[in-house]
Amino acid sequence: MTSLHSRPRRSLPDRLVASLHSRPRRSLLAALVFVVLAGVFGGPVVGSLQADGGFTASSSDSARAVERIEAATGRSPSPGVVLVVDTPAGSPATAVGTQVAALAAIDGIAAAAPAGRAEDGSSALVVGTLDADADKRDVATAVIAAFDGSQDVTVGGQAVASTQLGQEVGKDLSRAELLAFPVLALLSILIFGGRAAILPLAVGIATIAGTFLALAGINQVYGLSVFALNLVIGLGLGLAVDYTLFLLSRYREELERQGPTAEALMTTMRTAGRTVVFSAVTVAVALATLIVFPVGFLKSMGIAGAVVAMVSGAMALLITPAVIGLWGGKLARRRRSHGRGEGRWYRFAHAVMRRPGLIALATAAVMAVLAVPALGAVWTPVDGTVVPRHVSARVVTDTLATSYGGAGGSPVTVAVSSSDAGAVSALAQRASDLPGLVGPAEVRDLGSDTWQVDLRATGDPAGETARRLVEDIRAAAADSGTDALVAGPAAEFVDQQSAIAGALPAAAALLVVLTVLVLWLMTGSVVLPLMAVVMNALTVGVALGAITFVYQAGRLTDLLGYTPNGGVEPANFLVAAALVFALSTDYGVFLFGRIREARDAGSADKEAVAQGLGRTGSVVTAAAILLAVAIGAFSTSSISFMQQIGIATAMGVLLDAFVVRSFLVPALMGVMGKWTWWAPMGLRRLHDRIGLAE
Repeated sequence: MTSLHSRPRRSLPDRLVASLHSRPRRSLLAALVFVVLAGVFGGPVVGSLQADGGFTASSSDSARAVERIEAATGRSPSPGVVLVVDTPAGSPATAVGTQVAALAAIDGIAAAAPAGRAEDGSSALVVGTLDADADKRDVATAVIAAFDGSQDVTVGGQAVASTQLGQEVGKDLSRAELLAFPVLALLSILIFGGRAAILPLAVGIATIAGTFLALAGINQVYGLSVFALNLVIGLGLGLAVDYTLFLLSRYREELERQGPTAEALMTTMRTAGRTVVFSAVTVAVALATLIVFPVGFLKSMGIAGAVVAMVSGAMALLITPAVIGLWGGKLARRRRSHGRGEGRWYRFAHAVMRRPGLIALATAAVMAVLAVPALGAVWTPVDGTVVPRHVSARVVTDTLATSYGGAGGSPVTVAVSSSDAGAVSALAQRASDLPGLVGPAEVRDLGSDTWQVDLRATGDPAGETARRLVEDIRAAAADSGTDALVAGPAAEFVDQQSAIAGALPAAAALLVVLTVLVLWLMTGSVVLPLMAVVMNALTVGVALGAITFVYQAGRLTDLLGYTPNGGVEPANFLVAAALVFALSTDYGVFLFGRIREARDAGSADKEAVAQGLGRTGSVVTAAAILLAVAIGAFSTSSISFMQQIGIATAMGVLLDAFVVRSFLVPALMGVMGKWTWWAPMGLRRLHDRIGLAE
């Protein structure tokens, strides 16, 4: 047997692989110790992430309005806790007074007060305003505990809803693990075969633990959203399956060629290992573009996605050589494959390339038609409908809508900084004359030249009427030269859309440029990366069109268990787009790498395409199925916008593997021929000088 230590002047990666392979038990024990320590120190991150969503930019006018009022009063501008109190026919005032006193006694509650009775008299509201410096999660947890078990009080409000959403995320993670791991274990046994099925699960567990550890450190510097945890579980397991399957399938090929030798592993790591590196980088950079958006939810998803991609690639490259060193030839296929991949996928590729133009045009046209619904997406905010129906905060939201007429309207709060009381009164009067209001504006002097003007709009809290009112008030303040900032659900949604729209061109350009750059570094071609971007865009369009078709129109509500609100939330729309784009590039990297390898070995262009698809077709489809199961953890979420991310991503992954890589890639490469690999001479020389070959 050839020794891994016999090659002179080995590179650092070669020496690392040699060490992992020659000391497999010690290497795997070190990996186990790392997982345990990462679980101990990183596991608590699950309960420490922010639960308030972070769907509005911290520098937005609505956020600054809240800060202005909190600085002047020491309390939040609007109630964060709402109690629905059942009122007995004999003594409603006594019942309400008791609950007001109980709520006011909780630490962090600045004030508690009654807020009206239901239209049928069956219940009454008690609202609590939080101290400005109070921890919303702690206060909400204390409120929930204080009224736990009470048959007459239902707890809700924004602070409670955020906390309960965080709790639901924890339950979703447990549910996803219980569902995903057994299914992945069974599919891994069927696809990987025998003891090799342990490999993806081991890498997946190490990836999740390592990512939690990294996020625990990041969270000390930048507060991450709790929703990022779903991404860690689904994407971590999915990429672990992908990368280990890529490495194992290539090692099995080398076993057939070279036997259980050291060189078989080295060839695997220089080829498939290189592909895994590029794949992890492409996924990471695609998701990292979400950091460009000044919205906490998107930043958190981008950070978590980039981290989990890099950790997954690292774990696969570190654990796989150790497992191969432990079992070697025992990981061989049960049946030998064709030497050059002349199987069904090889023949299928040649069949596609007999009429490449027609197949490329037909496939692209069908995908474009399926993507059309995405163009008609209507943006809606994260509102009370995303909270599961069984949660008390959702019960309160529904009760306010049905029994209190929306509690008198949708709040719009204006924070004015002015020493001129007349100017404030004039602005309030002008606001009172605007259409869509419930009653006149209420003006409060908060001291320190700060004023609070409270208005209520008809309709939904962030509906069209409330959003129009926000725009009109901002325009009126600008015309009068008044320093006025508008807060409230409608203002937050307006600011979110503005922040996303402002950053979208830069994020999209960065996504394209980084993807093209990484694929150019891998292939040396300029044309192939641009083709990949176009194909990815089609895949993204179809995936987003599917969730728009389902969720915006309120289809499959019983099956999926969600409440439609007439549209889709824009932030999760972007997360789904980035995920689908990233994973489409992931599979493209694997296929392009094998095609380039065959071409460099002397095969003609079409023959290289057929060999590449022949070698990767079954691997990519198997990986797509496994990843769709793993990422399907999203779709089991009780939170509707997380469902949308899971369904869109699973659909995009399967579409990319079964349609794009099977039809569109060989068809387009068949049409382009040698031009697929074209690059300007200067870039070609630069690529050769950089030297990132196997």
